Amino acid sequence: MLALTGACQFEVRPRPPAEARAAAQATPAATRSPATQQIPRGTFNETEFQEDLQTAETATDDFWRRHWTELFTGSYTAPRVVGLYDGRDPSSAPRCGKERLTRDNAAYCPSGDYVAWDAHLMRSGYARGDAWVYLVIAHEWGHAVQARLQRGLVSPAAELQADCLAGAVLYGSADDGTLQFEDGDEQELVDAFKVIGDKAPWTKPGDHGSAVQRLRSFSRGGENGVKACFT
Repeated sequence: MLALTGACQFEVRPRPPAEARAAAQATPAATRSPATQQIPRGTFNETEFQEDLQTAETATDDFWRRHWTELFTGSYTAPRVVGLYDGRDPSSAPRCGKERLTRDNAAYCPSGDYVAWDAHLMRSGYARGDAWVYLVIAHEWGHAVQARLQRGLVSPAAELQADCLAGAVLYGSADDGTLQFEDGDEQELVDAFKVIGDKAPWTKPGDHGSAVQRLRSFSRGGENGVKACFT
């Protein structure tokens, strides 16, 4: 059965402040996502976009390499990174099993053990703020981590667990000193979760959770670390 899941300059910053934690119990939680360079709204810098993609991939992989043995048994192996693909051209989209990845999606493919994201999805999200790519990449990597665990550790709400793992990775990377949180990222994350939680047809709330649920899961991992995603 295919599991195509949609949807992630360095200093350390603290965990979310008390007011952000309080927001998690109300409207959606306000969280921060790392960003290396802010881009003005309404513009697009391809060079910075490519740099942020690479940084998000490297930082996410680095976190799991650093911390795997503290958290799980066995050894960590990274998924293959297919990265950007053109979903507008179905013949060029990567296959997952017998099907090709679709337009405006991001996925971890179990049969190929790879992560990939549609170029239009990533560029359009990045135009809203660079935190987008870190969120998407860390989330899909979370599914790759789930595939490496004993089945009993994987939550039935696998998408929300992947959001939790994404929060743990991004905040954990900040603690490790490999990512920086910048002003403006909180609102970028809120806006991103509104899109991928409530508005996109490939991330219906019934599949992934509502924007509120997803933000709360992300905040739980960001505040309490990976272990909080398995309780």
